[in-house]
Amino acid sequence: MVRAGVTGAVLLVVASAVFADAPSKSPRPMPRPGMVAVAEAETVGVTAQVAALPVMALSVRPRMRPETLVAEAPAMIAAPDVVVATASAVAPPEKKGLFGLLRPSKRPEGLVDKQLVAATVAPVKPGKQGVVSVKGAVCGDPSIRGEALAPITSRIQGCGVPDPVRITSVAGVRLSQAATVDCDTARALKTWVERGVEPAYGKGKVVQLQVAGHYVCRTRNHRAGAKVSEHGKGRAIDISGFTFSNGKTVPVLRNFDKKMRKAHKAACGIFNTTLGPGSDGMHEDHLHFDTAKRNSTYCR
Repeated sequence: MVRAGVTGAVLLVVASAVFADAPSKSPRPMPRPGMVAVAEAETVGVTAQVAALPVMALSVRPRMRPETLVAEAPAMIAAPDVVVATASAVAPPEKKGLFGLLRPSKRPEGLVDKQLVAATVAPVKPGKQGVVSVKGAVCGDPSIRGEALAPITSRIQGCGVPDPVRITSVAGVRLSQAATVDCDTARALKTWVERGVEPAYGKGKVVQLQVAGHYVCRTRNHRAGAKVSEHGKGRAIDISGFTFSNGKTVPVLRNFDKKMRKAHKAACGIFNTTLGPGSDGMHEDHLHFDTAKRNSTYCR
């Protein structure tokens, strides 16, 4: 009886020690059978709904925009106040993809030429030939075509041209023969075509000027002992007629009509000397223009 009591006491002490050293954990609540069934049912329902969605709904890639909207985007960014009518106005049809649409179109060739002239043509001093980037242009003016020449000298005192040019057309009007003059005279001739010839006959009607005289070392009116003519200095040019767009050439001789008189009169002031039929008997068959170095004008 006593041994059984001692054994029971020892077992009680050992059990107490074991349970005292064990960590204290709160038992997890066991889910009730009903709750498990509800959770499983909900999970099955969600899985079924996801499986039923279309594939595009699960894709993270955005849908492609209409081509016209993509094409209009660059133009709207560059100029938001401009309405783009069609996609072809922004990018050529041959350019495909977004990078092709963003690539700028090639500039017109004429625009590049115009910008080059505007950037390189600079004012030049009177009498200087000037330099322009446009091939065939002289005197700093793209509308005066020709070539620059070496200085012209002469053994005859008073003759010669320090900065000569040989011009072939002015303001789009051809010369029947290349004329050697200085740049002051070349510019004056171009101005006369624009302000005298075109207003008298109409723009584009006269396509060629008949040149009767330009640089030559001689005296005035070929008279012995007279002063050197302005022709001998590269400051004069003689026009003997006009060729029109229909191919007809009208000479000054016996055709000094109202229109020709108007063109002749317009030269006064553009040139310092203007002579023509009825002036002195020496210019019945041509119009004489020169840029003589004087402060007054002489027009007859």
